[in-house]
Amino acid sequence: MTEHPPHSPGVDLLDVHRLRCAEAAPPALSPGEREAMEREWEEAVRANPSLFDGPTVLCTRLHWEEPGSLVLSWARAPYRYRALRRIPGARPVSSVSVCLVQPTDDGRLVVGRMASWTAAPGRWQLPGGSMEPPPGGAALDLAALRRHAARELVEETGVETPPEELTFWLVSRGEHGNVGFFFRAPARPARLLHERFAARAAAERARGVEPELDRIALVASAGDLAGLDGSHVDYLHPVVHRYAGTHRAG
Repeated sequence: MTEHPPHSPGVDLLDVHRLRCAEAAPPALSPGEREAMEREWEEAVRANPSLFDGPTVLCTRLHWEEPGSLVLSWARAPYRYRALRRIPGARPVSSVSVCLVQPTDDGRLVVGRMASWTAAPGRWQLPGGSMEPPPGGAALDLAALRRHAARELVEETGVETPPEELTFWLVSRGEHGNVGFFFRAPARPARLLHERFAARAAAERARGVEPELDRIALVASAGDLAGLDGSHVDYLHPVVHRYAGTHRAG
């Protein structure tokens, strides 16, 4: 087995033909690390009371079994483990997320801006979010990732797509060693995407809930990202660049 190279500045995009997920124990914390984590988490919640310490999936290891065959070792842990990233010298914590590549009929992609109350206010990214552990102690696999991706797509954009219509496309390894699983959705008319997003946002506000994405935009190339106000998630530029190249080639 070949270990995935250590994370370096930038993002690695991995072409994966087979995925295997193996559950592992969560990182064992020393008393000092746990105390520091609790202190940092309390400070983060004071700064942003909307933070929720729900169950999440951490990547404990990512490696190749053979060319094109990737193994994700993962653990169930509370979201507060991410506070370890703010502690100098603490063990690294890598998250797992799903991301949706939602194209329009003319090949542009939907990107969304995170709302002011989220953990990354003003940041542009693809629809998607942190992976949650499968309920009832079930195993994590590609089908579970695909179902979660379909749920994130409708929750954030209002676009309903059956999980079986989402195509597994790429895996990214980025900041803090975070792992992203990218799924391509069927192309939709741009007008429909805007209408579904507006309807979803209006429905949430009618319930007294602020949407996680406060705005969407359509981009045709990585160069279009420069015109968006705010920061970008680390994977956005290389993923949009890769998609634009494959769209032109197709």
